[in-house]
Amino acid sequence: MTGTWRHLPATARTIAVTATAAVAAARARDGQAYDEAVAGLAVDERSGLVLGAVVRLLLEQGHPDGLDGDDVRQVLAHCVQDAARWRSDVDPHVVLVLLASALGVYDPEGDETPPDASALARHAPLLVADLLNATGASLDDYLTAAFAEIERTERQD
Repeated sequence: MTGTWRHLPATARTIAVTATAAVAAARARDGQAYDEAVAGLAVDERSGLVLGAVVRLLLEQGHPDGLDGDDVRQVLAHCVQDAARWRSDVDPHVVLVLLASALGVYDPEGDETPPDASALARHAPLLVADLLNATGASLDDYLTAAFAEIERTERQD
């Protein structure tokens, strides 16, 4: 565990450790480790909030001038194609929902088949791993930034 997470509440530390394990397993294409870590993420719905913030931060870094529809399609296609090489259960719709949610443009009421929390938990580490591979960034840095952002938002509310 990284030192920057020691101050976090136990639940947040658990999410950080489990997300780190899931993303590492995705990067290594280790199906068994991935399934175990993802099961842990699905237990706490707040893991989606954390990973969503990580995705948004990675998208912002990778596209400092903003994203357009072509950028989103490229991210979606790259993630799904790469994940499909080792995960037969990857669902492009779920990855699109993750992207749209991270960007703040997803409306679940307008989605005839919104994915459930477990599907989102199974796909979020795939998207994070793909974005990290594209940027060469460290997950620790993005998790730290995501937790800080969430804490700021909660204090303002």
